[in-house]
Amino acid sequence: MTDEQGTTGAVLVVGGGISGLTAALETAEVGNDVFLVEKGPSFGGRVAQLNQYFPKLCPPSCGLEINFRRIRDNRRIRTYTMTTVKAVSGGPGNYEVTLETSPRYVNSNCTACGDCAAACPDEIANEFNFGMNSCKAAYLPHEMAFPRRYVIDKGALTSAGAEAVKAACKYDAVDLEMKPETFTVHVSSIVWATGWVPYDATRMESLKFGQSKAIITNMMLERMAAPNGPTGGKIHRPGDGKAIESIAFVQCAGSRDENHLEYCSHVCCMATFKQMSYIREQYPEAQIYVFYIDLRTPGKYEKFRESWMSDAKATFIKGKVADMTIEADGGVTVIAENALTAEKISQKVDMAVLATGMQPSFALQGAPVALEMDPSGFVISDAARGMIAAGCAKKPADVVTCTQSSTAAALKAIQLSRR
Repeated sequence: MTDEQGTTGAVLVVGGGISGLTAALETAEVGNDVFLVEKGPSFGGRVAQLNQYFPKLCPPSCGLEINFRRIRDNRRIRTYTMTTVKAVSGGPGNYEVTLETSPRYVNSNCTACGDCAAACPDEIANEFNFGMNSCKAAYLPHEMAFPRRYVIDKGALTSAGAEAVKAACKYDAVDLEMKPETFTVHVSSIVWATGWVPYDATRMESLKFGQSKAIITNMMLERMAAPNGPTGGKIHRPGDGKAIESIAFVQCAGSRDENHLEYCSHVCCMATFKQMSYIREQYPEAQIYVFYIDLRTPGKYEKFRESWMSDAKATFIKGKVADMTIEADGGVTVIAENALTAEKISQKVDMAVLATGMQPSFALQGAPVALEMDPSGFVISDAARGMIAAGCAKKPADVVTCTQSSTAAALKAIQLSRR
């Protein structure tokens, strides 16, 4: 075990998405040392998986590239990927945190040349694309990966694959004997920016997710629409590649439901309006159906909502979807009751998109230390203890709200460090 010492007032930021990046930068740029840890192989979080995000409807490179550069240029920030918190001892102003880094099986000699992937005969489901395509077992996490270093899924390698990736690397970067490394850091406070996961759509049996390739989630549609996604930006029905003539968006898929997520996930309505723009760009004549409980687009986004609700080929049905029928031709029929007219609706479409909600990561994996959390798994900040929540670890939020929340979290961490 090694020991990493920062200056007095160092801060640990757990989570390397947009919230963690913001908190780390805001803290470091006023003079505090920061340890930034991320459990995945690269930074960027969910934002890196989006095609566009609000408020400017720009690609993730728009915000992430500048943050990555600021991270690289700031010597006060020490970054660790594939790293998790194992234990915390001590108290406010003087925490000792045990961290563990899992083996990447590729060392710092890596130049991201891609020779290992080209030589690798073994493939795995592409997690970044929600399993909609495959990638090599030696892979770059995604196009914008930071750090730009390959990672190897050793468990998926055959003996021939292991030999191939080692032989292909002329920089001696492949190290299949890597072991987990444990080390400690000493910090004054911890910012928890552990983010969110899409709610498991298979848990909603009536929505038939997983039983038809025509039923996808909103995050899967983001990846389809992205130029670096599994279809190169072309939206079509998975499986048979059919062009979209009709599509249904099913709102509150798991959200506002006492059997699933009891809260509103905040971003789903805006995400659907944004994704309507993706569909309309590629399919000007497609029929769009939106099944909703309420449409929530707060503040300045009202005009954006109004513009898409006036689309002549878009139909909005106020009613929760009760069931979906899988059709023999590959499409699906969405069944709901119109709450305004009491009419039963059965609408057949080529593809259905489930607007699955945001679930805090700790709701699934549990917190590694004793933290105050609400019944849904969101972290409740305790600034007096130096345990501070940021972004979607704190509540469902869009990117703008996450950056504001993370700036506030950084300020609390800085204040505690300077008492």
